[in-house]
Amino acid sequence: MTRWRFAAATDTGLVRDANEDALSVDETLAIVADGMGGHAAGEVASSLAVEVITREFHQNETVEGLYAAVETANHAVLADAVAHPERFGMGTTIIAIALTEDVAGIVSPTLVNVGDSRVYQLRDGALRQLSDDHSVAEEWVRMGRLTPEEAAVHPRRHQLTRVLGMDETVEIDVVSVAAQPGDRLLLCSDGLSNELTPDQLVQLASPPMPLEDAVDKLVAAAREAGGRDNITVVLVEFDEVVSTMTPVKKTVSTAPPAIAPPRTSRRRTSRFTWRVGIAIVVLMGVAVGFVGIMHWYAYSTYYLADDSGVIAVYQGQPNGVLWYSPRKVLDTTYPSAHLLPADQRLLAATIGEPSLASALTYAKSLNQSWHLARSIATTTTTSPTQSTTTSTTPVTTTTKAKG
Repeated sequence: MTRWRFAAATDTGLVRDANEDALSVDETLAIVADGMGGHAAGEVASSLAVEVITREFHQNETVEGLYAAVETANHAVLADAVAHPERFGMGTTIIAIALTEDVAGIVSPTLVNVGDSRVYQLRDGALRQLSDDHSVAEEWVRMGRLTPEEAAVHPRRHQLTRVLGMDETVEIDVVSVAAQPGDRLLLCSDGLSNELTPDQLVQLASPPMPLEDAVDKLVAAAREAGGRDNITVVLVEFDEVVSTMTPVKKTVSTAPPAIAPPRTSRRRTSRFTWRVGIAIVVLMGVAVGFVGIMHWYAYSTYYLADDSGVIAVYQGQPNGVLWYSPRKVLDTTYPSAHLLPADQRLLAATIGEPSLASALTYAKSLNQSWHLARSIATTTTTSPTQSTTTSTTPVTTTTKAKG
């Protein structure tokens, strides 16, 4: 029999106005979702996906049931966006570990993943990432076009290639997890993995640290490191594990299977029929839809870049898409020189953000970090030089060292 213990925590962080992450964990299912899409739509997408997957999986606790639950959640997010047009474009990542039962009645852990939320395995002081990030930068790493170090600062590291709620079809990673008693699995949104190093994750999440203390310390460390995004953590520890007889590792598409066209007569006709007319209309509709989708995709995100010495906000993809070029929205009041050296390098590569509000908030936080660093430097370089005493009131004078 496979059993685990668990603990979980979530936090808005220090920059975001709202928490668009969602989580759920019980005796057989652990989920983390990271929503996106302004006007609270990201919060709706992540919460809805977690709710649907939890409900559907508990009705069929098999690998097939887990996969079907994710597929149902994708359709639920799409349907909600249709019913509420103001939420158009919302979506969410999903990372989940479930205890699934195979045909032999053996219960073992199975991973499903869509997006860039992560699952790590902790064993004997070592950390191993079990999930693949579905982002442009990480896809390029797997193709050999980027190194992991280059991907960590690449402007398209936040651009996802898979997400629930964006299309009728979605590719879902389904993987059996080879666990042992005492192993811990750490599920998290990128608000944790982007802020902490692998060494920090191992130090804070490994035994003998109690599960509840571990999740609290992980969230606190991510906040201390900057807290630039929502932070969500689920930590499970296996007491007993039984390996499945039929392990799986595959990516499953929810696209319907192709249907062979029916046999038709060999007779040919040159007449214009109503079927031809419908086909032309459909093709025109597809063309218009393609243009509309490309326009939405081309301008669905924002990024920060330098514009003649100031931080500017642009809408669009940094390198453009087809005939759509990025357009400048506004110049902020923050000089590019008033950034920490590391932040200046990030700005030079462009910094992607999902909305105008988050881009402005991030630009402000970068400038504030520079001012804070200068303030600390000024304080630490100020020292007393001399004191003079008369027969009346003591007077101490300090001279500020020139920085």
